[in-house]
Amino acid sequence: MALATERKQQIISSNRAHKSDTGSPEVQIAILTERISQLTEHFKTHQKDHASRRGLLIMVAKRRRLLTYLKNVSPERYQSLLLKLGIRR
Repeated sequence: MALATERKQQIISSNRAHKSDTGSPEVQIAILTERISQLTEHFKTHQKDHASRRGLLIMVAKRRRLLTYLKNVSPERYQSLLLKLGIRR
């Protein structure tokens, strides 16, 4: 279940550091957060979809690693991203 192109572009434009930024940790975390929220909604109606649940766990782990990296590199960017995305950590 991939993100729509328009939605992905909106996420990238709202989280990028400069005009050509598409791969910074902030952008990657924002995209993963959107996909995680979509899959969470999916599981409310499809409780037995274990293959997708595995993908969700992989995404959550990747987002956690990226957040840890960002926290170590730049704590102020980390805090602002948590507030912006509404992630509890």
